[in-house]
Amino acid sequence: MGDKVSLTTQNRLIITGLFLSTVLIVFIAIFAIINIQKKLNDGYKSFGQVISKMLAIESIELTNGLNDADTNNTLKNHAESILKSHNDIVLIEFRDKDGNVIYSGKNDTHKNIKKANITVTSPLEGIKNGNVTTLGTVTVALSGNVISQISSTTRASLLFVFVIAWVVFAFVILINTYLITRELRILQEGVKKISTGEFGYKIEDQDVSNEVKELFNEFNDMSNRLHIYEEQNIEQLTLEKNKLEAVLMSIANGVVVCDNNDKVVLVNNHAQKLLEVSEDALLNTEIQQYCDTDGSFCFKDKIEQFKDTPLEIIASKPIEFNITIDKRIIKSIISPMFTRSNDYVGYIIVLIDVTKETEMEQMRAHFISNVSHELRTPVTVLRSYIDTLYNYGNEFDYETQKEFIGTINQEIIRLNRMVNDILDFSKLEADTVLEKEPVNIVRLVEECANQMNVLTEEHHLTIEISKDGDIPEVELNYDSIERALTNLLSNAIKYSPENGKITVKIENLKDTDEVKVSVTDQGCGIAPEHQKKIFDRFYRVENNTHTIKGTGLGLNLVQTTIEKHHGGKVFVQSEVGKGSTFGFILPVKAFEPSENVTI
Repeated sequence: MGDKVSLTTQNRLIITGLFLSTVLIVFIAIFAIINIQKKLNDGYKSFGQVISKMLAIESIELTNGLNDADTNNTLKNHAESILKSHNDIVLIEFRDKDGNVIYSGKNDTHKNIKKANITVTSPLEGIKNGNVTTLGTVTVALSGNVISQISSTTRASLLFVFVIAWVVFAFVILINTYLITRELRILQEGVKKISTGEFGYKIEDQDVSNEVKELFNEFNDMSNRLHIYEEQNIEQLTLEKNKLEAVLMSIANGVVVCDNNDKVVLVNNHAQKLLEVSEDALLNTEIQQYCDTDGSFCFKDKIEQFKDTPLEIIASKPIEFNITIDKRIIKSIISPMFTRSNDYVGYIIVLIDVTKETEMEQMRAHFISNVSHELRTPVTVLRSYIDTLYNYGNEFDYETQKEFIGTINQEIIRLNRMVNDILDFSKLEADTVLEKEPVNIVRLVEECANQMNVLTEEHHLTIEISKDGDIPEVELNYDSIERALTNLLSNAIKYSPENGKITVKIENLKDTDEVKVSVTDQGCGIAPEHQKKIFDRFYRVENNTHTIKGTGLGLNLVQTTIEKHHGGKVFVQSEVGKGSTFGFILPVKAFEPSENVTI
């Protein structure tokens, strides 16, 4: 079906006006033509009567005093001359007073006319014996050709005049309508410009009526006011927008703002770093299309869940989930975004890098597992050996009892060391300043090595101590440094092969007024990716090569002691399969921290 054309009220009024004016003009034209035709017929009839009367008068004058024969000839000749001179006269007929035809003649031009249009009879009156006497009648018949031509010409002229008048009238209406609608169209165009936000648009008021000109001026004034308001409002909105963007850009967490159509409209710098994508690549795209390290649409399912959840629920309990980007764990929180009038306009995704927290949580869990295992082992051994000695000690010889007591002693030392690590961890983490005094670092190293004799003998290891030049005394806290060095030696013993050698080297760094102590083993070594985290708390290297259990606090305690409480520096140098070197550098003069140092 084609489109239906609907007429506006204005169009219907124009059509109705033209129709009524056409009917009126046609009615006036018909009325005028009928009246004119009637007037023409009446005039033509009067014309016939005048001719017949003149002919009667002329005939009386011509036949006055003539006998009958001469009268007839005279009337005949006179009638024929008139018929020849007047083409519109069809018939002239003379009758006597008794009604007998004296003469009847027709015009040759109208022989085919059966009936005349107008027939007029006038009496032939003369004076006889002093009295007016009717001598007969004369009849004149007119064809009506002249009146027909006049009527046709008149009708044609009138119709032409009325048609011209109707055309002019219709043209005037159409022109007037066009001018009016033109002004309305100009106004409509202006309103469209305003509706599309083109404030300040002006309508030209040339060639318009005064009333419309005034309306145009009011419109231009309104448009100018809107333009001024828009500039002020845009300036204010721009200021507020810049404030908002500045706040979002300065937030430490990543922020991604999406509109109602899931298009990204704002992303701060931290979010770009976390998602590893540029602002241009992310703006005006659908956030659901973003892929994580595994190539998965990490936001798609959660955003669908967000949209399927009622707003009143999601507003009080935002959706939280984790995504992985380049081995970083990023916590994502999706929250709805509302205007002041509580209209929903989109949502915000907050990105928080929780990699360290997650790793710490894993390390804590690992630490608890290791500590539980490490504590369970010596406690189980102690309980078993002590129970055996208590119940069956009299049945064992001296050597067996000594062996049992030696095992119990080793397990107690092991248990004591683990407890000390945990206690020292809490102590060293506190912001207390350790007391320091000048100490012979070489003697300290030797004493620590002697304390390891039981373990070295058990593993068939030797500890070799060397020093480079004169080693000055170092101001330090003896107990904490002893514990740190013991940890390094203990680790070297744990990971050294049977019949191996552990080298402890002491160096005097004169240029920096520092002393360097390093412990080198011949163990399995540490891969480069683990060396960066080896001093982190709870961190342990677990692989097929080395699976020795521990708390994961030893090296962190070493770092805290050296760097936080003595202002030194720890280091590690290792190569897989070729052993490791752990050590520290201490300033000769005591380090007094002016403020808390966090490791």
